[in-house]
Amino acid sequence: MPTNAVPADGLPGPERFRAMITLGIAVAMSVLDSAIANIALPTIAQELHADPATSIWVVNAYQLAVTASLLPLASLGDIVGYRRVYWWGLLVFTVASAGCAAAQSLPVLVVARVLQGFGGAGIMSVNTALVRFVFPRVMLGRGIGTIAFVVATSAATGPTVAAAILSVASWHWLFAVNILPGILALYLAARVLPDTPRGRHRFDLLGAALNAVTLGLLLVAVDEFGRGESMLWAGGELALSLLLGFVFVLRERARTAPILPLDLFRRPVFALSVLTSICSYTAQGTVYVSLPFLFEDVGHLSQIATGLLMTPWPAIVVLIAPIAGRLSDRSAPALLGAMGLAVMTVGLALLLTMPADPGWSAVAWRMAVGGFGFGFFQSPNNRLLIGAAPPERSGGASGMLSTARLLGQTIGSALVALCFGIGAAAGGGIASGVRLSLLAGVIAAGGAMAVSFLRLGQMREAPAR
Repeated sequence: MPTNAVPADGLPGPERFRAMITLGIAVAMSVLDSAIANIALPTIAQELHADPATSIWVVNAYQLAVTASLLPLASLGDIVGYRRVYWWGLLVFTVASAGCAAAQSLPVLVVARVLQGFGGAGIMSVNTALVRFVFPRVMLGRGIGTIAFVVATSAATGPTVAAAILSVASWHWLFAVNILPGILALYLAARVLPDTPRGRHRFDLLGAALNAVTLGLLLVAVDEFGRGESMLWAGGELALSLLLGFVFVLRERARTAPILPLDLFRRPVFALSVLTSICSYTAQGTVYVSLPFLFEDVGHLSQIATGLLMTPWPAIVVLIAPIAGRLSDRSAPALLGAMGLAVMTVGLALLLTMPADPGWSAVAWRMAVGGFGFGFFQSPNNRLLIGAAPPERSGGASGMLSTARLLGQTIGSALVALCFGIGAAAGGGIASGVRLSLLAGVIAAGGAMAVSFLRLGQMREAPAR
């Protein structure tokens, strides 16, 4: 790959455009792949002669691989350069997509999904760090808003894309469609993405292993608690995760460039932004996971109708995220983020208090309010998080941003499962479980808002470069 010079303050206009096209293709692929596999699970299970519980590993394998490798790959990017980690992650993702498309058995598909998850982590761990070197400092919010736009668009269209592909082709094509865009993105990435500063420290293999096992056990334990699995087994996994996490943190504290960016957590704006992100994605997760059950199981709507009712949230995010990103370059990002979370909290409260049998319009405008708040919060918060880290630690900040998102989504899903269990035990059924889930979402969003307002006391933002 040709080596591009480290940009002094972003790339020139035409090169910046090509670089963002490259980043956009790969980010869209990785986000879409997280969304479309869920739609195809029943078909995959039937064709590969697997039971539904086992077929869930098609989704879980990808998520666990991404979560376990995000921070180590971000740390590797600090050492060898973000462009190199990004390019190799994209290559692994593209090759693994071909492997998924060719799979004829569930074990082969699961292994290919693990590899695809590692590749996706290579993309997600450093994409925001690369944006920092693609855009000038004064336009950083615009660049982060563009990535947020791509993520929201991909998440919103994922189910529709999956349904369209499955209507004319087999499930294998859900993965095969990644191959040509992946090749194009590889070609562009090698030529237009900038080189970045490189650290002189060595990669910490033991730390990477501790990170992977700690986070992997934590996510599995939270998921099993939420689904009501063996409490003894899940409790053992959680206890082991906490023990290994304690050892991991003690070990990382002594390192100058730790895989778990403890050095960055000493910066109040960074720590508060990470916590805010986890809480906000937890809140959004309670909405995304619980409401389809209300619409389909209680309201007896079709999957298409449910998809339409869920659309206003991500659709508004698509429109608002780029605008909020531009505003964060000119106004206080902490204030913008806090205002967005306040609106999001109101949106979730409106969903919680909507009638038992709401009409389509009653659902749509409430979803739009929640999506407006989340979209207005996301870009300013990401700008604050990335800007709080020094340039040479952009990889660690970028990896932590993606890790916070995945942790929040996982916690949100587990909370919904837990609330459904409580609702069923109390004899309230699905509707009661949905109400409890939305209440948990309101609490999470309110907590995120409170934490975000704390950042207003840290008005002196860390330099973005």
